[in-house]
Amino acid sequence: MEDRRAATQRLFEEARDGAGDRRRAVEDRIVELNMTVASDCARRYRGRGIATDDLDQVAFLGLVKAVRAFDPGRGHDFLSFAVPTIRGELRRHFRDQGWALRPPRSIQELQTRILAAEGELAQQLGRSPRPSDLAHHLDVDLEQVLDALAAAGCFSPASLDAPAPEGEEPIGDRLGEVDAAFAGADARVTLAAVMRGLTPRERRILELRFFGGYTQAEIGADIGVTQMQVSRLLNRILARLRERADDSGRTLSA
Repeated sequence: MEDRRAATQRLFEEARDGAGDRRRAVEDRIVELNMTVASDCARRYRGRGIATDDLDQVAFLGLVKAVRAFDPGRGHDFLSFAVPTIRGELRRHFRDQGWALRPPRSIQELQTRILAAEGELAQQLGRSPRPSDLAHHLDVDLEQVLDALAAAGCFSPASLDAPAPEGEEPIGDRLGEVDAAFAGADARVTLAAVMRGLTPRERRILELRFFGGYTQAEIGADIGVTQMQVSRLLNRILARLRERADDSGRTLSA
């Protein structure tokens, strides 16, 4: 039995000699013969947020375009042209319909140029073009081409609550949280620097007042002075701390 590759080549030769409805009927037979190739291309893009039936239809459309655009006179194999054309059609569909988060406009524009160039290069080279081929043909940096090709995936974000493999936590449970103390980090660094010169007694007064919630009378009883003396001590300590904190633009209040 004649294999698909040989049958496809024979049908293209037959189509080349035909015209009008006859040529179109032969092209339809080529499409039917290679639909499994289109389905295989579409399979690579499943699970990215677009229905499987839609992917198959887009791949079949790409196959039809490949059949109508292919020039057998160049002497290259049809599949070396059809596969990039089908993949280009699939990526174009994702570009237009599948983005959960759109990339920068420059990346989108370069993707459009890559899609247009892939089919042309496939016919010239007789194989799928490499990123380096695309970069040279489009006169852009290879890094830009790689970025554009990389942005062609991950169209559907993973759910944070999606079931995880046995023994693992869901993605959402593994994400870090905002540290409640983070907002005060700068203040703590500044405070640590300005408090280095305090005596143990002064540190005790501040600890009781601002961390222990003691009243001035209770602080006085603890350190053996009057409430009035505690008030004066606090004022002097805070004045010194404010003066030391001026360099960093921080102020402290009682």
